Amino acid sequence: MRGPHNILRLIRTGATLERTGAMKVIMDAADAPKITRVAIRTLVWPFQWVGLKGDTELPPVTRALQALGPAYIKFGQILSTRPDVVGTDLAAQLRVLQDKLPPFPVEVAKAEVEKELGIRVDEVFDEFSEAVAAASIAQVHKARIRESGEAVAVKVLRPGIEKAFQRDIDAFYLIASVIDTFSPWSRRLRPLDVIEHFEGVVVSELDLRLESASASEFAANTENDAGFALPRIRWGLSARRVMTLDWAEGINAADVDDIAAAGHDLTELSQRVLQLFLNHALRDGFFHADMHHGNLKIAANGDIIAYDFGIMGHLDEYTRRVYAEILFGFIRRDYNRVAEVHFEAGYVPADRDVNEFARALRAVGEPIFGMNAEQISMARLLSYLFEVTERFGMETRTELILLQRTMVVVEGVARTFDPQMNIWDAAKPVVENYIKDSIGPRAMIDDLTKTARVLARFGPRLPALAEAALIRLGEEPPAPPRQRPYAAAAWVVVGAGMASAVAVLITLVN
Repeated sequence: MRGPHNILRLIRTGATLERTGAMKVIMDAADAPKITRVAIRTLVWPFQWVGLKGDTELPPVTRALQALGPAYIKFGQILSTRPDVVGTDLAAQLRVLQDKLPPFPVEVAKAEVEKELGIRVDEVFDEFSEAVAAASIAQVHKARIRESGEAVAVKVLRPGIEKAFQRDIDAFYLIASVIDTFSPWSRRLRPLDVIEHFEGVVVSELDLRLESASASEFAANTENDAGFALPRIRWGLSARRVMTLDWAEGINAADVDDIAAAGHDLTELSQRVLQLFLNHALRDGFFHADMHHGNLKIAANGDIIAYDFGIMGHLDEYTRRVYAEILFGFIRRDYNRVAEVHFEAGYVPADRDVNEFARALRAVGEPIFGMNAEQISMARLLSYLFEVTERFGMETRTELILLQRTMVVVEGVARTFDPQMNIWDAAKPVVENYIKDSIGPRAMIDDLTKTARVLARFGPRLPALAEAALIRLGEEPPAPPRQRPYAAAAWVVVGAGMASAVAVLITLVN
């Protein structure tokens, strides 16, 4: 239930950060001014006693996020892939949140499987192990099918996870409401819409039938992608709270030393993981939106194996074309074209100056191209882009927050393999191929063909539809200007900020 009672949840958030020592770590990482540190810690210090203690064997920030709940854990998972933002030590600590959380008992997992599937575990499986991985929403057990002897992974939702996540989301709605009320400048970012989008993503992740369907569709799209593999879904052993799929054997993507020792080319892996993601997003419009280290393995033959399909992203064809042109413009350093695309797509209000916007984009892009790959700071880039979006009055587009957040996560994984990788060099061939296939004479013919088919199907109804539209146009008052989204690369700032009550709490106090 949403309401003021969630203020207690926010108080407990700050108190938990202070009690676990995470507040000091966050302040140090943010390089906050002394007066800010004193003000914040003075504010939360009296409430320490209501804070959660957490697991005292964990580092402070990991301890606090784990104690606060699944939504906070999700945020920590994202940060764990960005050592360039939070530092190498903190990123390593946060990786514990990916798949090494305390599991619930195997007896409880077996009971859930039997309840959901209507079977007896001992009759279907020869083996059913203790949890091999435990994350914020579910945990995974390795099992062996009695009839065939095949190894499978059985994913089971945590008991009561639906209620726990809803409590966190309700608190986030309160945070968004406070921001929307007391920070007028931030209303263009539509914080309530952002939280609503986040809620939709989470709700879909809590139904494993949807995850199974996503995995099946993803497999069909990517079956011909070289160096990429997905485990097969076992539909007969899957339901709402249980999902069974083939066991994926490989080295966890976070274990870089082991991957190198196995003889795999880290530089090639770095480029491949980024290029695969861009191909899935641009070519298919359907991509894995939770590609952190804990959801990737490297097989013995070098294939990148992806699993955990609870969060998938979707982009329509028009948005993919616009996004590709923006990326391609940055790659070619053609800032005038990037600016024009934003105006053509309605991403920038029409009353703004296109040349001024192009100069602002140049100020963002040129410093990046002037650096060595290892010097490029995504945090600095996002900061510059956020300033540009504020200046030109662009608004958020919530359906693309997931794309931008995943782009940051995937780049973080790629840099784990090769810290000197250049995101623009790796992206160039993928974007160029998409531009060639999707923006040109052949694409125009395909679009016209699709349009003709639609018109042919609705042909007999077109006169009546046109007449009805003209009548409505004459009767209704002019519609207000439609909301316009803002530049692609800044959406991740909004998504990350709204997804983390920790970050928002600090922002509010500042």
